[in-house]
Amino acid sequence: MTVSKKVRLGIIGLGQQGGAYAKFITDGMVPNMVIGAICDTDPAKKELATATYPDAPFYNDYIAMLESGVVDAVVTCVPHFLHPEMGIETLKRNIHALVEKPAGVYTKQVKELNEFAASKPELSFGIMFNQRNNPLYKKLKEIVENGEIGAIRRSNWIITNWWRPQGYYNSSEWRATWGGEGGGVLVNQAPHQLDLWQWICGVPKSVYSKVSFGFRRDIAVEDEVTAVVDYGDGVTGVFVTATHDLTGTDRFEILGDQGKIVVEGSKTATVTRLHKPERELSDGMDMDDVRKLFMGQLNPEQYYTTEVIEFESVWGGQHAGVLENFAANILDGTPLLAPGSDGINGVRLANAIHLSAWTGKEVGLDFDENEFLAELNKRIAEEGKFAQRT
Repeated sequence: MTVSKKVRLGIIGLGQQGGAYAKFITDGMVPNMVIGAICDTDPAKKELATATYPDAPFYNDYIAMLESGVVDAVVTCVPHFLHPEMGIETLKRNIHALVEKPAGVYTKQVKELNEFAASKPELSFGIMFNQRNNPLYKKLKEIVENGEIGAIRRSNWIITNWWRPQGYYNSSEWRATWGGEGGGVLVNQAPHQLDLWQWICGVPKSVYSKVSFGFRRDIAVEDEVTAVVDYGDGVTGVFVTATHDLTGTDRFEILGDQGKIVVEGSKTATVTRLHKPERELSDGMDMDDVRKLFMGQLNPEQYYTTEVIEFESVWGGQHAGVLENFAANILDGTPLLAPGSDGINGVRLANAIHLSAWTGKEVGLDFDENEFLAELNKRIAEEGKFAQRT
């Protein structure tokens, strides 16, 4: 397939996300991309698209759009369950695919997408993990990978600034349902953090969780989550998220054996670097040092340095950057910031957190995906609103 100097993007779903991407492109924030076509099943969106993007043909069937010859790539701005199916249909027609997060709702369907994408290595397959394009998190990943804080011993992320009032949940029949959305805060609000946490700190071996379903909202799915993960070798992590904390907290800590990172509000990071590994500092202190320590007489600078890192981030810049990077990958092979195959990590962890809560047991990240799907289908059947999944 010959690709023009600018990638012609087909936007599937002209909702909040699809509309934002269309605007980024027309505003010139993605210089190597143009809108090739727009697709939506809602007839009202045709009028909106025609008025706002008159040069882009409109389709109400995404397969017809894929087969039209007017798009080189697509982005899937649709309900979570549809991402894998649409990704496969796109790649099947030798068209590049960028899926929204999460990559899907359960690992069985995401694995099918990944396996199909692997059979088409000549095509670009990405996922909209725009937070990987956040300069702060890119810098922190670099610090950890360079060993500047030593080996990670523990990480904690409290991310409760996802407050959603009841009216938000009442706004759509599919929202906050097992059959329509596949879950609550874990699949809708927190996938970026589940991805970043594993991108920076690694994939855990197992998880034990306490999850509340419809705790402070009249919904069937989770609105409060506390998960403890185990990486092996004594290394642990804690993830806390909720949608009922009005003032919210976003605090991410990574403790290494030679330093520490504390991120506040995804904007500012305080990085402490110890001059020696913590165990060496401990072993080198005599009782006189301990007495001085307790009396506040030791100079901290003889043990560590502290740096505060802060980046200004333009709204939309991160999303636009992922679109630009995806187009560059198509045009000249620039490495992807977020390869689509990475999308399974966050889905797997969210599935394991759910399964642990449902069974009351610690769950390995190599859990039986058919067991998870059976448990999910049990809840979809109880809702009685949507078809069960295969």
